[in-house]
Amino acid sequence: MRTFRGVFAHTSGRIGGAIVALYLLLAFLGMLGLTPHNPLMQYRIDRLHAPDGAYWMGTDLFGRDVASRLMTGIGQSFTVAFFSVAFAALAGTVLGLAAAWFGRRWDGILMRIMDVLLAFPAILLALLIIAVAGPGTWTSIVAIAIVYTPIFTRVVRGPALSLKAREFVDAARTFGSSPTYILTRHLLLNLVAPLTVQVTLALAWALLTEAGLSFLGLGTQPPAASLGLMLSDSRNLMETAPWLMIFPGVTIMISILGFNLLGDALRDILDPRMRRSIA
Repeated sequence: MRTFRGVFAHTSGRIGGAIVALYLLLAFLGMLGLTPHNPLMQYRIDRLHAPDGAYWMGTDLFGRDVASRLMTGIGQSFTVAFFSVAFAALAGTVLGLAAAWFGRRWDGILMRIMDVLLAFPAILLALLIIAVAGPGTWTSIVAIAIVYTPIFTRVVRGPALSLKAREFVDAARTFGSSPTYILTRHLLLNLVAPLTVQVTLALAWALLTEAGLSFLGLGTQPPAASLGLMLSDSRNLMETAPWLMIFPGVTIMISILGFNLLGDALRDILDPRMRRSIA
């Protein structure tokens, strides 16, 4: 509860939280089908209709309502981002704790594998994975999860190594606590703060990566809506129908801004060195 109060007291937290909450609401409404129009229905007579009272954000080349497709596209992009970050956070946490706990040879092997993955640019590694497995939503989730797993592994391993050498861990061992109990009770609970911040920031990166993959035709496949796919479909219509690129582009930009602002606020709130200045 203290963290939530801190977010509302933090300027970046308020703005970022409001943006994220609004996007989640729009995504939820889109998943329930509560959109102004059917996002898949093609109204040929209204194709490339400029924004007005009937179509708030205009229509695309096939006469589909842009606002309705944006709502479902936000839900699609957020689904990919949340699932991929969840998988990456889970795998990275397990690998980071394992590397810190076992140390020596296992630490060296796991970290060298993570170094190899980190050597590739994120979008390039995701493209490589999708080129092998084929395009699609779940392939995008797996690819993005693999890309960001090394980051979570590094975030967990460093603090876990420091915590492993602390006196309370030695005391737990002395009293006969099992490794599982020490890892979950003493190490993992003390890593909640950095993991929370990293998850928030990773969601912004995952949204951008998903949009890039869909823009290249390797993520969400038509006729489903995705923010990156909507941008890709509007490339040849920038002069005749600029709203087709403006609205999805601004939507992506604001969503990433919201998660970054929220992540910055959480970092300031959860960092003990920053709490006094915030208070």
